[in-house]
Amino acid sequence: MTELVVWLNTVANACAEYALAPLAFLPGWLSATLVAIVTGILMLLIFKYTSNQVSIKQVRNGIRANLLALSLFQDNISVSLRCQARVLVGACRLFLLAVVPMLVMTVPMCLLLAQMALWYQARPLHVDEEAVLTAFFADNSNEIPEVQLEAASGGEVKIGPVRVPSKHMVCWSVWAQEDGCHRLSLRIGKQTFEKEFTVGEGFARVSLRRPAWNWFDVLLHPRETPFSQDSIVRAIEIDYPSRHGWASGSGFWLIYWFVVSMVVAFCVRPWFNVNI
Repeated sequence: MTELVVWLNTVANACAEYALAPLAFLPGWLSATLVAIVTGILMLLIFKYTSNQVSIKQVRNGIRANLLALSLFQDNISVSLRCQARVLVGACRLFLLAVVPMLVMTVPMCLLLAQMALWYQARPLHVDEEAVLTAFFADNSNEIPEVQLEAASGGEVKIGPVRVPSKHMVCWSVWAQEDGCHRLSLRIGKQTFEKEFTVGEGFARVSLRRPAWNWFDVLLHPRETPFSQDSIVRAIEIDYPSRHGWASGSGFWLIYWFVVSMVVAFCVRPWFNVNI
């Protein structure tokens, strides 16, 4: 499963390299809105061509007919109960008819959201800002080995290593020195483990964590190659600052994307003749 997710991330990273590149030059609210609009239209088209549109239309017509019967024969209890039961059955059928297109959309939407999170979930460090880098070691290791962090030209190690044996982790305080995408090197004996380190203004892809060999961790953090199963280092993460904004902030971008994409899909539905 993890190997499959790694392969999917490789494809998603290659596509997002060009498709999402304009996000670096646009205001946050504008880029988040444009991505949501395009996503809403794409989801609508996927739904159209992976669902049984004829059956959905028939079920919706049946629901409308029964709702009309409810208003016309509201004084007839037996007719009202039958109509209500048919409406409920129709709603269940609509749900079942939507299962297949929703399953088809699950994988591409998860990959897209993971790529968007690289842009909106956190911001790069500014020059002279500080962040905490944490290296997590395998739980089966008897003790934490001697480890040294070597900062690239874009950063400087100020504090550390601070060892926490009970949690199998070591922490450093790293200061940003120069704009750009740099590499931090973790040395254990003759082995070297790297982590991406991003410094700059505006929008740029930020990898919060180089993941462990776990499919869910790899799915959430697609930017960097995961550590192998037998690696003594399980994961490395950097505590980047949160991004602020009502449309592209760390705590709001996902809600904004979902709301705007759904509104767009329902608004353009008549133009594409899609039954939902």
